[in-house]
Amino acid sequence: MAKPVVLIAEELSPATLEALGPDFEVRHCDGANRTELLQALALGVDAVLIRSATKMDAEAIGAAKGLKVIARAGVGLDNVEIPAATAAGVMVVNAPTSNIVSAAELAISLLLASARFISPAHEALRNGKWARSKYTGAELFEKTLGIVGFGRIGQLVAHRMQAFGMDVIAYDPYLQPARAAQLGVRLVELDELLKISDFITIHLPKTKETANLIGVEALKKVKPAVRIINAARGGVLDESALYDAIKEGRVAGAGLDVFSTEPCTDSPLFTLDQVVATPHLGASTDEAQERAGIAVAVSVRKALAGELVPDAVNVKGGLIHEDVRPALALVEKLAGVLAGLAGEVPVSIEVEVHGEIAEHDCSVLATSALRGALAISGAEDVTYVNAPSLAHERGLSSTVVTDPISPDHRNVVTLNAALSTGIKISISGTLMGIRQVQKIVAIDSYDLDLVPTDNLLFLRYADRPGVVGTVGNALGKAQINIAGMQVARDHAGGAALMVITVDSPVPAEVLSSLAEQTGADLARSVNLGG
Repeated sequence: MAKPVVLIAEELSPATLEALGPDFEVRHCDGANRTELLQALALGVDAVLIRSATKMDAEAIGAAKGLKVIARAGVGLDNVEIPAATAAGVMVVNAPTSNIVSAAELAISLLLASARFISPAHEALRNGKWARSKYTGAELFEKTLGIVGFGRIGQLVAHRMQAFGMDVIAYDPYLQPARAAQLGVRLVELDELLKISDFITIHLPKTKETANLIGVEALKKVKPAVRIINAARGGVLDESALYDAIKEGRVAGAGLDVFSTEPCTDSPLFTLDQVVATPHLGASTDEAQERAGIAVAVSVRKALAGELVPDAVNVKGGLIHEDVRPALALVEKLAGVLAGLAGEVPVSIEVEVHGEIAEHDCSVLATSALRGALAISGAEDVTYVNAPSLAHERGLSSTVVTDPISPDHRNVVTLNAALSTGIKISISGTLMGIRQVQKIVAIDSYDLDLVPTDNLLFLRYADRPGVVGTVGNALGKAQINIAGMQVARDHAGGAALMVITVDSPVPAEVLSSLAEQTGADLARSVNLGG
């Protein structure tokens, strides 16, 4: 079989190729060259790896034959049209933690450079001027640093600047005060932060809510001695308003790495000695680029192997908690068994989550159920991105309900399916022990303790002596090896459910013969191995 094709559209670290390994055909193109990019995509690729210069919009995504993954070796996704990718069933992944240290360190560098006029003093000296008195700066010690946006980068900045003896406050409407308190930081409203900060550093994404957040009105509230740093996203800080505030003496200085329009090589701010600026260098370290390349290479490997990538940005459910992740494969298996038993794609699946993991966001398990049910029913190339749309086409929906109470297991997941005939089927599973071994613990009213192997045989019949021997003999004659067998019943002489794990699929003629010999009203062979 041909190897999956990975197109590298921008220069990435050598570690990226090493992390991809030998299992892919790697092609290269200049993603900034639109014609070259579209031609390369049209040749057929499974994944494309980009940085910030390659624009993966609807046109590019539409031109890409067989595209399954867009991997951005970095954090920002401004150059990826995510709705178009989702509509096409293309997973979008990035490396959200790859550059956080580098970005934090650059913000601190700009803060220090702004406080001490490093850039203009350096330029003056290069031009033969010894201008000591002109460039008198400010200390950081015992000053107040206001951090606007207290996520991972903001927290790294706080930790490092506390070592300078700064009093750190933060504004973040989505953070719990207790988390900030753990880090020795006081959460405040934005207006208070603007009024009392000696230095302000911005660490927010640009959204409709944050565009020009630090603008004309905000800059009327700050101290005249304040210095403002933006190494996050251009457009959060109104550059025109900042220029006016510095010229009028209402802001002492600024350090900028990002701009509302990039590349930016001509700005009135560049004429001011009070401003130090860099060309979007937040992630431009060897270490960050290597981490980003390795992270997205690993994500590509997982995505092309059909696994869920925790950093996928267009998968329903968002970031997946590490305690929830082991349940993804379990729910897929349970849904596959359920659909196999039903002999059709269900109309709906309700996923009940009981136990400790119910405290986290488990909504992604709805997609796991869809993926498992569709795959067993013959749908090809089902991913966590396209499973909802494929399910919608087939009239299948799924929901998740949670309950932190689980009487019998630490965690247990139950799938309740409704069929087109009105019949309902349920299946329950759990993860056992340190190794998180998958177990089916119930099907309808039958209690089990079964590992869901690739090949399963189910027979439901009237409980009576001799059935086990009959089934064993029939499978032996067909050269089908039994790996394990369980029989569950509601009561002696009532209905019994026999579940057999076998080493190979059971042919239709053998299944029909077994049903006839045992009088089974349900005889199903379920192949979870593809």
